[in-house]
Amino acid sequence: MTQSTAVTEDLKKALASEEGGRRWLRRLAFGGAFVLVIAAALAWRAAHAPPAPAKFVTAQVAVGDVVEKVQATGTVQPMLQVNVGAQVNGRVTQVLVDFNSVVKKGDVLAEIDPLIYNTQVSAQQANLLSQRAQLAQARASLESMRAQVATARVALDRTQRLFAANLAARSDLDTAQGNYDSLVAQANAAAANSESQLASIAAQSAQLNQSQANLGYTKIYAPVDGVVVTRGIDPGATVVASFQAPVLFVIAQDLHKMKVLADVDEADVGKIAEGMDADCVVDAFPGEVFHGKVSQIRYSANNVSGVVTYPGVVEVDNPEEKLRPGMTSTITVRTHEVHGVTRIPNAALRYKPTPPTGPDGKPVPQPPEAPLEKGKGRVWVITSDKPGAEKDEMHVVSVGITDGMYTEVTDPALTVGTKVVTDENETDKDKDKDKKKGK
Repeated sequence: MTQSTAVTEDLKKALASEEGGRRWLRRLAFGGAFVLVIAAALAWRAAHAPPAPAKFVTAQVAVGDVVEKVQATGTVQPMLQVNVGAQVNGRVTQVLVDFNSVVKKGDVLAEIDPLIYNTQVSAQQANLLSQRAQLAQARASLESMRAQVATARVALDRTQRLFAANLAARSDLDTAQGNYDSLVAQANAAAANSESQLASIAAQSAQLNQSQANLGYTKIYAPVDGVVVTRGIDPGATVVASFQAPVLFVIAQDLHKMKVLADVDEADVGKIAEGMDADCVVDAFPGEVFHGKVSQIRYSANNVSGVVTYPGVVEVDNPEEKLRPGMTSTITVRTHEVHGVTRIPNAALRYKPTPPTGPDGKPVPQPPEAPLEKGKGRVWVITSDKPGAEKDEMHVVSVGITDGMYTEVTDPALTVGTKVVTDENETDKDKDKDKKKGK
C-alpha cells in the first residue's frame, strides 16, 4: 500500500514536470512569433516609408507666353459733355426735355419768362424811333442854315464890291461880314448836332440789339446733338445769372463712344503710349470686356496723400450704350507681349537662400550682393536633386518683360527643363525653432 502510493506520487511529479516544459515551449514559440511579426511590420514600414522632404521648392524653365500689362482705375465719361446754362434772369415758364431725352442741335430745352425783355425791346425801339426823328429834324435845320450861309455869302460879296467902288459904307460891309460869320457858326452847330444825333442813334441801336439778344436768351437751346444726362431746373423756378451762368442741363454728345479717365501710377506711366490697345471692365457687367485704345497720357500730375498719378484717356466703343457716365472702370493696357518664349516664375528671381547658422544658432552675416545691371536677374539652379543631398548654384541671367507671374528669359544658358529654386521647405529644426519662439 505504501509502495503503491509512492509510485503514484512519483508519476504525478513526472507528469507535472513534463507539462511545465511544454508550457514554456508554447510561451517561447508565441514570443518568437510576436517578435517576427514586429520585425516584419518594421521592415514593411521602412520599405514603404515616404521619402524625406526635399530641401528646395523648385520649378522648371518652360516655354510660354508673357504679356506685360498695366492696370489703372478711372471713371467713364462721355467723349464730349456740354454744360448748358442761362445768360438772363427770370422765372422758368416751361421745360421741354427730361433726363435721357435725345435732342438735336437748336432744339429748345427750356424757356424763361420773356415779358420783361419784350418790354425792354419795345422801349428801346421807341427810343430809337425818337432819336431818328430828332436826327431828321437836325438834318433839316442844317440844310436851312447852309442855305442862309449861302445867301449871306452872296450879300457879303456884293457889299465888298460896292465898298471897293466907294458905293457902300464901311458899316454896311461890317454888318454883312458879321451876319455871314454868325450864320456859319450856326451851320457848324447844326452839323455838330446832327453828328450827335447819329451817335445817339448808334448807341440806341446797340441797346436795342442787347435787349433783343436778352430776349433771345430767354429760350435755352441745345448746342449739340446728344442725350440729356442732367436736368437741374423745373418749371416755376427762378434763374439768377449774376457772375456765373448756372448749369441747367448737361448734354452728352454721343454715348456710342465713351472715354475712361484713368489714374495711371507714376511707376507705370513710362510703359504706356498713345495708340496701345486697352480693355475695360465695369462692375455692372461682370465678365464683359469693352475694347478701346489709349488716346492721351497727360502731363499734369495728381498728388493724393503722396501718391502720384497721371491722367490717361482711353477711348472705348460703346455700341449698345451699356457704359454710363460716372461708372468706375478698371482698364488693362497690354504694353508688351511675347509668345512661345522661355520663361521662369517670378518667385525664382525673388528667392534668396537662407543664411547658415553659427554655433550660437544665429544666422551668419553674409556679404551684400552686387547690384544687378538692367535686364539681369539672379536665379539659383539645381545642380543635384538627390534626396537629402540637394545642391544649387547661383546664376545671373538675362531677362525680358514680366507679367507679374512669369518673366521672359533671354539667356541661352538657361535651357528649357532646368530646375530653378523658388523657395525652401521648412525643416524639422525650423519647426522646433518656431515652436520655441511661440512659447
